Amino acid sequence: MKQYLAEKVEAALASLGYGGQVIPVFERPKLEAHGDLTTNAAMILAKSMGKNPRAIAREIASALKLEREDVVRVEIAGPGFINFYFADSFFTRKLSVILSEGSRFGRSNTGQARKTQVEFVSANPTGPLSVGHGRQAAIGDTIANLLEWTGHDVTREYYYNNAGRQMRKLAESTYARYQQLFNASYPFPEDGYQGEYIKEVAERLKTERGDRLTAMEREAALSVCKEAAETVLFEEIKKVLARIGVRFDVFFNEDSLYTTGKLQEVVEEFRRRGLAYEKDGAVWLKATELGLDQDRVIIKSTGEPTYRLPDIAYHREKFRRGFDLIVDIFGADHVATIPDVLAGVKALGYDTEKVKVVIHQFVTLMRDGEQVKMSKRSANFVTLDELIDEVGTDAVRFFFIMRSISSHLEFDLNLAKEQSEKNPVYYLQYAHARIASILRFAESEGVIGPDRSMLASADLSLLKETSELVLVKLLLAFPEVVSSSAESLEPHRVPTYLGEVATAFHRFYHEHRVVIPDRGLAGARLALCGAAQRVLANGLQILGISAREKM
Repeated sequence: MKQYLAEKVEAALASLGYGGQVIPVFERPKLEAHGDLTTNAAMILAKSMGKNPRAIAREIASALKLEREDVVRVEIAGPGFINFYFADSFFTRKLSVILSEGSRFGRSNTGQARKTQVEFVSANPTGPLSVGHGRQAAIGDTIANLLEWTGHDVTREYYYNNAGRQMRKLAESTYARYQQLFNASYPFPEDGYQGEYIKEVAERLKTERGDRLTAMEREAALSVCKEAAETVLFEEIKKVLARIGVRFDVFFNEDSLYTTGKLQEVVEEFRRRGLAYEKDGAVWLKATELGLDQDRVIIKSTGEPTYRLPDIAYHREKFRRGFDLIVDIFGADHVATIPDVLAGVKALGYDTEKVKVVIHQFVTLMRDGEQVKMSKRSANFVTLDELIDEVGTDAVRFFFIMRSISSHLEFDLNLAKEQSEKNPVYYLQYAHARIASILRFAESEGVIGPDRSMLASADLSLLKETSELVLVKLLLAFPEVVSSSAESLEPHRVPTYLGEVATAFHRFYHEHRVVIPDRGLAGARLALCGAAQRVLANGLQILGISAREKM
C-alpha cells in the first residue's frame, strides 16, 4: 500500500508544483474507520508555505490519479490528513505474491549490501554463560537475521575478552582449586570464581599434568592455568551458543590489541591530537574536550589499561575493516561506559553515527511466582545451558526476544514449558502445525495435489468475509514489519506481529470451514491458509525458531 501510494502522491505533488518539497509518509490510522493509510503531507507543506492545510489536502486529492479497483475512497480529515480506503480486491490480488515468493517473501534490498557488523555476547571466558548472556545472544542473532533479510552484508562478531584483571582472577581461582587437590588447606582467593566449573578445570589439569604444577614457579603455573581454563570455558561457551542456533563469523581476540601494539598506537594518536596527558602516574584522556563531564583515566598508574582503551582500540579496528554500519549489543551494565568509548573513537576521526548501540535490560527467572537465583554449577547464577535443558531451545529464544529490549524480562519457567495456547511460542508453532494439517487433509481429499501448485492459481477474489480480509491485510504487512524492525533494531516487533497473525488465523478458521464442497472457495481459503503458513514460517525463521509440521 505504501509503495503504491508513494508513487501516486509524489506524481500529484509534482503536477501541482510541489515536487521535492515534501516526502510523503504514510501511517496506519489508529481507528479503522479512518481508512487503511493516512498521510500528513499537506500539513507539512502548509507549514512551510503558509497555506491552509485542508486546502492543500484537497488540491492533492483532486490531482491524484488512482485506479478505482485499488482505492475506493479518499477523504480529508481533521486539520489536513488525507485518508485512503483501499478496495478489498487490492489485497486479495496481492495475496498471490506471498505464495509466489515463498521463502523470500519479506526479504528486501533496503540495506543495499551495506557492510554491517553485529557484535554481541562477547562474554569473558571466565565461566558459563548466564541467562543474561542468553538474552543478548537471542537479541543479537535475531537483529543480524533481520539485517540480512533487508539486504545487509552481515558479519556476526564475538569480542573475545581474554586479557585483564578478570582473566588473572580466573587463573588464580583455577590454580587454587588445583593446589587443593593435593593440599586441602591451600587458600582460595577471596574474590575468586566459585562454582563447580573451576573444580572441573582443575581436575582436568591434574589428569593431564599430575602434580607438576605444584613445583612450578607461581607465575608460570598461573599462565598454564589461565590457558587451560580459558580454552575449556570458551569451548563450552561456543557449544551452548550452538544449542540455540547462534553462530559467529569472527572471534576477535582482545589480547591481540596488546600484542600487536594497537593500544599504544591509540595512546600515541591521542597525544598527537593533544588529547592525552599524564597525572599521578596515570595516562588521562581529555574527555572534557570531547563533551564529557570529566577527564578519564585510560592507563592506570600500575601500567594496566582501563576498559576504555582496549574498547576504543577495538572500535578503531572495526572502522579500519570498512564496516558501514556497526551494531553493538550490550547489557544495561554497560550504559555508563558507552559515551566514553564513542567519544574516544570520534576523537580519532571516525564517524560514530555509523555505530548503533543496543542496550538490553536484565532477566529474572521465575518459577511458581518466586525468583530462581542460583545454580550449583556456577554458584551464583543460573546458566544458559541449564535453562535450555529445562525449557528447550525454541522457548529460550522466543521468550528472550518477545519483550522490548528496553524492558526488564521476567522469564516464566512454568509458562515456557506449558504446552497450551497460553505459551506464546507454542501458540505460534501450533498455528503453523494446524495449517500443515489442513493442507495435508485437503491433499488426502484430492482438493489439492502433492505439489500444491494450484494454490497460486486460486480465485482469491472469492475471499470476502471479514475474518478472511483481516488475515489477508495482516499477512501482506509482513515485509513492512521486517523492514521497520531491522531499521529500528527492535526484534520484539516480529513475535508481536506473528502473534497477531496466529490470532487472526485462528479466528478465521473458527468462523469458516476450509475444505468444503465449493471447490472454488475451498481453493481460495486453502491459498489463504498457505499464505499464512508461509508468513509464520518466514517469521519463525527470522526468530531462529522451528516451524512445526505436527504438534
